[in-house]
Amino acid sequence: MGDVLAEITLKNGGDLVRARDGHITEQNIRAVTVTALVDTGARTLVINEDLRKKLGLAVVSEFDATLAGGAKTPCNVTEPVQIYWNGRTSSVQAWVHPDEEETLLGVIPLEEMDLMVDPSNRKLIGAHGDTMTGRIK
Repeated sequence: MGDVLAEITLKNGGDLVRARDGHITEQNIRAVTVTALVDTGARTLVINEDLRKKLGLAVVSEFDATLAGGAKTPCNVTEPVQIYWNGRTSSVQAWVHPDEEETLLGVIPLEEMDLMVDPSNRKLIGAHGDTMTGRIK
């Protein structure tokens, strides 16, 4: 099939709440646009420590994650991060894998954004059409 990549924007979920409540301006919301590897073997959003720091995401817990080969590695879990892709959005806690160089977009945010992989064209597509019902604010 080959790799499927997606340009996504990540925003600090706490910053979004503080901006909505008037405690910070929209310009102060920490955000980063990255090219993520779409990984249907990954459970959720996986980022590295550098990206966690850029987004200012607090670590809220830690656990041992099982990698594809069966090995276990410690991972931190962050406060919520908002993912944006092509007019769709998902809010998840990111897993911070210390040795991961790529950002991985896993199945939980894919499901929340009603997306699936088109293996023939190596891209993301809407599972039920090109547009989501409802509106993103």
